[in-house]
Amino acid sequence: MSASDRPQSPETRVVTGGRRPEWTAGVVNVPVWRASTILYDDVAALRAAAGADTHHRLYYGRRGTPTQWSLAEALTELEPGAEGTLLYPSGVAAITTALLAFLKPGDHLLLPDSAYDPTRAFAMGMLKTIGVTTTLYDPVIGAGIAGLMTPATKVLFLESPGSLTFEVQDVPAMTRIARERGITTILDNTWATPLLFPAMAHGVDVTIMACTKYVVGHSDAMLGSATAVASHWQRLRDATYQLGQHVGPDDAALGARGLRTMAVRLRQHGDLVDPHRPLAGRAGGRRAGAASGVAGLPRTRHLHARFPGSAGLFAFVLDGGGDAGRVALIDGLALFGIGYSWGGYESLALPIDPHRYRSVTRAGAEGPMIRLQIGLEDPDDLIADLAAGLDRFRAAR
Repeated sequence: MSASDRPQSPETRVVTGGRRPEWTAGVVNVPVWRASTILYDDVAALRAAAGADTHHRLYYGRRGTPTQWSLAEALTELEPGAEGTLLYPSGVAAITTALLAFLKPGDHLLLPDSAYDPTRAFAMGMLKTIGVTTTLYDPVIGAGIAGLMTPATKVLFLESPGSLTFEVQDVPAMTRIARERGITTILDNTWATPLLFPAMAHGVDVTIMACTKYVVGHSDAMLGSATAVASHWQRLRDATYQLGQHVGPDDAALGARGLRTMAVRLRQHGDLVDPHRPLAGRAGGRRAGAASGVAGLPRTRHLHARFPGSAGLFAFVLDGGGDAGRVALIDGLALFGIGYSWGGYESLALPIDPHRYRSVTRAGAEGPMIRLQIGLEDPDDLIADLAAGLDRFRAAR
């Protein structure tokens, strides 16, 4: 087998994907094509373009240029079994468009109780107003999801690990049941990316990423993606075009730039976070009685083995105390910024109260919780910063 015939690893594909010679024109990166109007040689050419497939063809700026096509193709190549990828101005835009593509009035949606709050708000808000009903389910229900399916169930939405509480879902078991019943499965795969969890290989029909996080990787652009198998591609594409979803070329270029280093960054994030003994736990071990557990692990520890590594995002539970102690811990941190989002090179700390967003299940451990995004700083510096923070928490408690 020659080098050109040998299947490329995902780590190689993040570097090579989408870099067609006709798009790069002899340079390393695809140039940034800024365009709204596309000019035609004559009326015949204009009419021919309007009646043809516009995929990877210049037609109108909203349909993209090589800048957007290149990133979309690179993301598709990371998902063996995928037909194509569409880009969106945010992860939420990708989620809402995918749901609208496969749901209509009278349909039923299954949504994990641990889902990202904007996803939940969309289901209970706009989807409800158009006549779609939603059932929230225990994220670790596994094959028991069959008991919640009805003839009206059209979409099973998954988010694994879950937002804030990080329960890992039994995706293969759940997608197998959904496929047997003709139910579309959509997975928010932002935490793992295809590098840690190739969704299509586990039976998922549509996989979504908030590319703002690990794909962009530098906290300087908003971006989302939805990747679909062939049977679901056209419906997703039609809904995306009809809703006018579009990503500007500059943001797409930032996403492509970040993608090329995503594998090494994700590995570094993961090396700093052992899912069984994360940094917060190591710091807490040196400050006995301050940290009592890691969100999500008690209920789904056995499923974490499905990931060949870890991302840099997790949450931990403080042992007793209240919000004042949690605030004292966070406010005094020197290396952890306070802010939403994650996936960038910088570490972040955020107070979270997941019980406010749960209807079916409790989050597990009780007590004040903090979510940490572990960036690319030196781990000893981060541990020292957290240890001092835990001392402040104990003093306040």
